[in-house]
This record gives sequence, C-alpha cells and structure tokens, in this order.
Amino acid sequence: MASSGSNHTTLIARQTEVSGDLHFRGNLVVEGTVNGNVSAHSDSDARLQIVDGGKVEGEIRVPHVVINGNVKGDVYAVRHLELSAKAMVEGNVHYKLIEMVKGAQVNGSLVSNVEVDTAGEPRMLEYSEEASVDAE
Repeated sequence: MASSGSNHTTLIARQTEVSGDLHFRGNLVVEGTVNGNVSAHSDSDARLQIVDGGKVEGEIRVPHVVINGNVKGDVYAVRHLELSAKAMVEGNVHYKLIEMVKGAQVNGSLVSNVEVDTAGEPRMLEYSEEASVDAE
C-alpha cells in the first residue's frame, strides 16, 4: 500500500510557540505561533492553514495557503491563496490564484504570477539531502 504525504496533518496548537524554520509535507494547521520561515515542496499539494489567533513571523513558501490569522513576512503561494475575513498580512503576497474575503488586510504588495524559472515552475524553497547552488 503506497502512502501519500498529503494525508498527514500537523497541528501547532493554541498557546504553543515554535521557534525555527518549518519544512513540511501534507497539511500544517497553525493555531499558535511560529517564529521562523514555513515551507513545503513546490511539487506537492501541501497546505498551510493559519486559523484565527494563529501567527507566523517569517516567510511562507507553500503551494496552498489559507490565512485567517496574522502573518509578518512575505507569502508565496504557488497554486492557491485564500485570505479569510480576519487575515492580517504584513508583507508582500505572491500568488497564482487568490481569494480575498471582505475584512482581510494586506499591508504590502499583491503580486500576481509568482516568478517562474526556465522549467515553468514557480521558484519555491526546496530542501533535499544535497544542497546545490547554481551560479548564473
């Protein structure tokens, strides 16, 4: 039986504070606070949900993002971004498709079409066993 990473959900509970960068697959629900960057593989169906009262202080690079809490940092949503009524983003928002509900606030720029590389895929934070640097 093959397992799919998209079925896994990680919860950062209320009154929980995490310091450091988070790299994940599947779903991540933030009810507490994350002080650090949050990223997922760009080739996955990873989903980040920041609920009312949840907070992220750092850059977000996740294919699907739903915000109904606070974000201090830039957001890069390769596939879909949803800003719910209580969303407060202090930073630039890069997206392919956006839904924004009345009451959502963005203190920064809304940038359509995330920068694409030569393969036609949006540039997202990748992590792997090996680190490589392209000098162009």
